[in-house]
Amino acid sequence: MKVLAGFLCCFLFLPATGQDNLPSMVVEIPAGTNLKYEFDKDAGEFMLENIDGKPRSVDFLPYPGNYGYIEDTYMDVARGGDGDAMDILLIGATLQQGTRTPFIPIAILKLKDNGEIDDKIVAVPADPSLQVVHCQSLECLQNDYPAILEILKVWFTNYKGPGFITFEGWESETEAHEAIEKWKIK
Repeated sequence: MKVLAGFLCCFLFLPATGQDNLPSMVVEIPAGTNLKYEFDKDAGEFMLENIDGKPRSVDFLPYPGNYGYIEDTYMDVARGGDGDAMDILLIGATLQQGTRTPFIPIAILKLKDNGEIDDKIVAVPADPSLQVVHCQSLECLQNDYPAILEILKVWFTNYKGPGFITFEGWESETEAHEAIEKWKIK
C-alpha cells in the first residue's frame, strides 16, 4: 500500500494536461465507488476516512461522479469556510484516484450538512475525450440534462442517510467561477 501511496503522491504533482488558465482538481474518490477517501497533505497519501474506528463506505449508491478537491484553494474558517480545499464533483469518465485534471465549472450545488454550508462545485472535464455530457453551463444542464441535476440533488441529500443534508439550490457557472476565485490561495 505504501508503494501505491508513494506513486499516487508523485502523480498528484505532475503538470495538468496543458489547459491554460483553467482550475485543476485532484480525484480522491473515483466515480462509481463507495469508499470515502481524503488526501492527507501531511502524510502525502490518500487516507480512508474512519467513523467509530471503521472504514467509511457510503451506504447508498456509489458516487455519481469523480469527487475530490480543487487545487490551490482553501476555505478559510475565519472567512466562513470549512477549513478544507473546495469540494468538486466532476461529471465525466471515471478517473483513477490521484488523477489531476483541469475542469470547466458549470454550477454550484448548494447544500447544508448538519446546518453548516457544504457547497459542491459541479464541473465537466476540460479534456473533451473525458466528457460524458456536453454542457458548460447550469442553463445547459437544466435544458438538456435536467435528470442529472435531480440525481445529484437526490444523491447528495441521501448518501449520509435521512436528515443530515439539505438542498439549498443551484448557482450558475458564473457563481462557480467566483467561488473558486474567492477561495483561491494567493
